[in-house]
Amino acid sequence: MSTSYLRQAIADGDDEKIIRFVRLHLGDGSEKVGRREIDKSWVEATKVLVDYEPIDRDAIEKTLALDDATLASLFFQLHFHLIKRTDGWIHEGSR
Repeated sequence: MSTSYLRQAIADGDDEKIIRFVRLHLGDGSEKVGRREIDKSWVEATKVLVDYEPIDRDAIEKTLALDDATLASLFFQLHFHLIKRTDGWIHEGSR
């Protein structure tokens, strides 16, 4: 699967193809593993929020004022960061 695959899926409005691409990419070819990697980031984010400490709302507002491409990249970087906080990220060779 390639960028052209993603562009076609976007043009077709086929969100399922986009999700499949992400799962396969994050799961090194396995949608099941990719889904687990995605779920790990959500679980980790929830754990952090349950331990709630005061957050820097100004930083959040400034960040949300950035352009969409930067925010999309930040989304993925945050996802990877949260996975790395768990039992390891498959792309690091830690598992």
